[in-house]
Amino acid sequence: MTSYKYSELIKLGTQYARRMNYLSNRIFGEVARTTNDKSMKVVRMFSEEPIQKRDYVVNWYPRHVETHLLMKNLRDYGLFRDEHQDFKEEMKRLRKLRGKAPPKKGEGKRASKK
Repeated sequence: MTSYKYSELIKLGTQYARRMNYLSNRIFGEVARTTNDKSMKVVRMFSEEPIQKRDYVVNWYPRHVETHLLMKNLRDYGLFRDEHQDFKEEMKRLRKLRGKAPPKKGEGKRASKK
């Protein structure tokens, strides 16, 4: 019953009603004074969730880094076959057999000059 009377008092144009409405808006974080539409647009923008925290933005792209690390671990265990990585390792092995691989650290041209 009392809340009904309070809501009726707020609707009245008396000075008491305006002050109570102002205090209510200040307490509950609403716009205290009436403003134009341009200012209300700014208030609406700041009151909604930031774009970078929205789920559809955060989950827009797949999780490449985590997926790569998972596949790398599965490949090490022998549970996943990465044909591209196998090809790269085979080419590196063949280059080493032909003598085209880079020298080990401390065995380069400059080290052999001394």
